[in-house]
Amino acid sequence: MSAALLPVRRSPRDRLRQVMLFEVVGLLLVSPPFAWASGMSLSSSLGLLAVLALIAALWNAVFNTGFDRCEARLTGRRADRRPWRLRVAHAFAFEGGLILLTLPVLVAWTGMDWRTALVTDIWLALAYVTYAFLFHLGYDRCFPILPRQCADD
Repeated sequence: MSAALLPVRRSPRDRLRQVMLFEVVGLLLVSPPFAWASGMSLSSSLGLLAVLALIAALWNAVFNTGFDRCEARLTGRRADRRPWRLRVAHAFAFEGGLILLTLPVLVAWTGMDWRTALVTDIWLALAYVTYAFLFHLGYDRCFPILPRQCADD
């Protein structure tokens, strides 16, 4: 498909806003219950989750940009027009990749054994899958992709 026929995608500036909002709101929502459930102090849990959020932010930018490009090339559709079933698949694929990136950090930071850390990471992922689905749906509604935001390849 030629560049002229590709649908408009989010600009790098819009993508940065999306990633930053996603991570900050997620950190504020998840840190207190994580501290309570893990028995960690709030400051230690905030530190750990901030590191995990940084990893997630980098993964978010890479994953969503790649996913949007693939979707655009395969379907000719903009990301803000993504159907519900694909949104669910998108959220689970994102979190699955993130678990692979964050599990070693969780083990090293907390001293948990790999199995306990995996269960903890899965619970975090389930919380974030729900959050990611709702956040991206809301973001697409609040910040629709406009033609002037066209991202250059």
